[in-house]
Parts: sequence; C-alpha cells; structure tokens
Amino acid sequence: MSDTRSGAAGRIVVGVDGSPAADEALRWAVAQATRTGDTVQATIAWQYPISVGGYGWAPTIMDDNIDFASIATKTVAEAVNRVSGADSTVTIAQRVVEGYAPQILTEASAGADLLVVGSRGHGTFADALLGSVSQHCAHHAKCPVVIVRGHAG
Repeated sequence: MSDTRSGAAGRIVVGVDGSPAADEALRWAVAQATRTGDTVQATIAWQYPISVGGYGWAPTIMDDNIDFASIATKTVAEAVNRVSGADSTVTIAQRVVEGYAPQILTEASAGADLLVVGSRGHGTFADALLGSVSQHCAHHAKCPVVIVRGHAG
C-alpha cells in the first residue's frame, strides 16, 4: 500500500479492542505492513459508560474512579505485544482516543492507505453479518477497508 513512486511509507490503521477478532485484524495488518513497508497504527477508542438512572431517562455517567484511558492504553499495548513478534520489523504506533469507535476509526482513515477491522462472528447465519463497527467503517471510511474474520472456535 505504500507509495513506491516517492518511497514514502504508507499508514495502515487498525481498530483494536482486546478481542480475538481485533487481534486477528492487527495480525493481518502487521503481515501486510511487512510486505509493503507501511507503518501500522493500532487505534483504540474508549468512552465513559453512560447508564440510565435516577428519575426519568436522564443519562448518568458512571465513574467510580475508573481510569478508562489507562485501561484502553493497557489493552492496546497488550494486543501489540500478543501479535507482534520480537523479530518484527514493522513500526506499530499505539493510539488511544476518547470517543465513539466507529467515528474515531473513520476519522483516522483520512490519509491512511488502509483501514483494518475485525468482525466478530456469532455462528451459522449470523456469521454472514457484519458487526456495527465494521459495517460503519465499510460505509464511511475514507480509504479502502479490510474486514478480517476471526477464526471459528
């Protein structure tokens, strides 16, 4: 995916969330970057969970002193460690962003050569369906999208 005319390395954005499907997507992106010389940007998005509580339907932020940014940072670092071997020559940047994952990934796709996301299968008929994140990315990304199916298990 890199631009061989100018010699500039390209950028492959990968959605990471700690799931086996996301690990497969990251593994695929690293293999692709090994062939092309591109860099990989492992991107995780996080949000404060909102629940409905109290009187009526007013959303309430549930905090309880949980550091969601730190959890996301640890999750993406662990995914990179699981997927990239010690002998890997691929540069993998880790990006942690607060926000809605589909929106963050489609925004990150601007200027990227490729966006790679995992698809969580549910078995039989549902296996033919895409998840909400992969579907959103397929429709709204600003670059080509690869949706990697996880291994059946």
